[in-house]
Amino acid sequence: MSEFKLQVVTPEHVVLDENVTSIVAPGAAGYLGVLAHHASLLTTLAEGPLTIKRDESVRAYRISGGFLEVHNNVATILCDSIH
Repeated sequence: MSEFKLQVVTPEHVVLDENVTSIVAPGAAGYLGVLAHHASLLTTLAEGPLTIKRDESVRAYRISGGFLEVHNNVATILCDSIH
């Protein structure tokens, strides 16, 4: 499966900067799924679970809300906190 770069940034530091195969994020109007080569997108995020997949590995986090930008096969999440 194709990969894309994911960056998760808080005011303190870059939390994640790695290649992944998919993410599911809590959009303000519902959950958003992102795969490699997704169309460009800029949206707000709600507080909730962030699921990150790379091959067979799945990790779950909780974000405080924020913003998601997808452009040129890079997804960037800006949030106040992630746990």
